[in-house]
Amino acid sequence: MNQILIETKGLKKHFAIEKGKNAAVVHAVDGIDLSIQNGETFGLVGESGCGKTTVGKTILRLIEPTEGQIFFKGVILLSLDKRELRHFRINMQMVHQDPFASLNPAMTIKRIIGRPIEIHEMAKGKEVKEKVDALLQAVNIDPGWKNRFPHEFSGGQRQRIAIARALALNPKFIVLDEPTSSLDVSVQGQIINLLVKLQKEFRLTFLFISHNLSITKLISDKVGVMYVGKLAEMATAEELFKNPLHPYTKALISAIPSTDIDSKSRRIILKGNVPSPTNLPPGCRFHPRCNYKMPLCEKEEPKLLKVNGEHSAACFLSD
Repeated sequence: MNQILIETKGLKKHFAIEKGKNAAVVHAVDGIDLSIQNGETFGLVGESGCGKTTVGKTILRLIEPTEGQIFFKGVILLSLDKRELRHFRINMQMVHQDPFASLNPAMTIKRIIGRPIEIHEMAKGKEVKEKVDALLQAVNIDPGWKNRFPHEFSGGQRQRIAIARALALNPKFIVLDEPTSSLDVSVQGQIINLLVKLQKEFRLTFLFISHNLSITKLISDKVGVMYVGKLAEMATAEELFKNPLHPYTKALISAIPSTDIDSKSRRIILKGNVPSPTNLPPGCRFHPRCNYKMPLCEKEEPKLLKVNGEHSAACFLSD
């Protein structure tokens, strides 16, 4: 049985956008319980603004949570002071959505990848150069290009370089925040294949954040579906796409483009708009857009409960 590497309990992150007693509060993440086993890929999906990226940044403590706990191999991350956290972060890295924005334009590729190795004293002198060359080869970038700057590379190449930088400190866990969304479709497939290869080679664990369900299905072992700061459903990738339980999940899956001309599946069109995270509706957050809402849905918020095996849903219809 695989060991749980990352776990969150009651994870919350609220942002006050005004000052004073009656300040408006953005409920970006509002009580997330999830566990990611060593060596697996956990996909986190949902519409833009649902809190996916905030979950990833909060787990890494790039953003401090408002409430809840975060565990890495049983270690309580919120108990670490700045010095301890700095050393501990070797184990956890992040690949951002926009590789051009995440790479320092004034630094060569050699410097971008090699600097973290030097700072954490994982190698010196010639060893740093050798490690940079090995990392570039691992992501299919010619080591002879290491003295070039980020603007001299294509978008796909820059994302490969960002991945190499994330691997530089031999991490155990990487948050992949929409790593393919800014790339051409043909390049997206190359990056996904690269990530799958590197996961096996470096024994990595991924949190894969995306709004693209097709790619998430392809790469993930488990999938969590977020809606306005909360998990609506969670299951293995195979089970979730085969048997979605939450009306929101069903709507998302119905929107996946199909190449099957004989497919009779119909797209589920959701009514209304996503509620504001500063003014949430009572009861279930999805009920204003749900075709199956009941009076109970408008009064009481459903909990994320196991339906069968590893399949959980926050919906009264699945009780």
